[in-house]
Amino acid sequence: MVNIGIMSFAHMHADSYAACLNTLPDACLAAVWDDNARRGRAKARAFKTRFINKLDAFLASDLDGVIITSENVKHRAMAEAAAAAGKWILCEKPLAPTVEDARAIVAACNKAGVGLGTAFPCRYALPLMEAKAKLDSGEFGAVYAVACTNHGQAPGGWFADEELSGGGATMDHTVHVADLLRWMLGKEFTRVHCELGNQLHKKTLKTDDLGSLNLEMEGGIQVGHLASWSRPVSYPTWGDVTLEIICEGGVINVDAFNQKLTVYDDKAKRVNWAPWGDNPDLGLISDFVEAVRDKREPSVTGIDGLRATEVTTAAYASFRTGTAVKI
Repeated sequence: MVNIGIMSFAHMHADSYAACLNTLPDACLAAVWDDNARRGRAKARAFKTRFINKLDAFLASDLDGVIITSENVKHRAMAEAAAAAGKWILCEKPLAPTVEDARAIVAACNKAGVGLGTAFPCRYALPLMEAKAKLDSGEFGAVYAVACTNHGQAPGGWFADEELSGGGATMDHTVHVADLLRWMLGKEFTRVHCELGNQLHKKTLKTDDLGSLNLEMEGGIQVGHLASWSRPVSYPTWGDVTLEIICEGGVINVDAFNQKLTVYDDKAKRVNWAPWGDNPDLGLISDFVEAVRDKREPSVTGIDGLRATEVTTAAYASFRTGTAVKI
């Protein structure tokens, strides 16, 4: 049995990861620690595990690995402590809000000899996996350009507090698409020009809620990306991840979360989308559990998280300077 602990339930994805752990026959959500003790105790009860109040005691317990789902700026300190305790680590995206912190996390895990993964579950969405297989087969030839989106609802809370998140919608959403394109195309980003806006939630948010990015990848591949917190509360789901990949031999259109049924809920007085397809979070957590058991690096590595952070921070630097920034 692989014993996994969760460090903080500040991030909404923690609930899904905990539920995934409780469905795996060879894994156990063995403990929860949270710097918000009230929240930590409530989540431990909800997922039928123990809450450990002291971080030192949590890391000294019989855990094989930990999942870090705290506020972005706390990732580095938690990861360094977990690495020093010899625990395998899966860290929520972005790996860190700064390149300096992301590099420090990677270095700490290398020094301790522990595996480090970044939580990019979109790699485990079947439509995206099939699109990558098409690209790998060579059937569509060279890739010339990509148009992509990652739109979502405004999460509020610490996500909209730059001191805790490092940025707004562009920080929250660009890392997903940056990671997907690096993975699918096998190329690195070289340049970015970015425009940011706070146009949708001026009265409630101080961070950017819209980001328009023009990027270039190795080989001259042109990428247009829109990141936003533009979905209203009444929208049937949190948002989207879409790609339009323009190739030598055709165009590949991908809607990553289109495996769904439309449900008219009279009781709730709204329309919902009920997913029927695969669970990307389960794929991510299953791989992490296997990595801990086999003492290997998770498939989505800390370096992958670092590279996505480099793209995102370059986007913010571009906005501040008004110029394109090399990555």
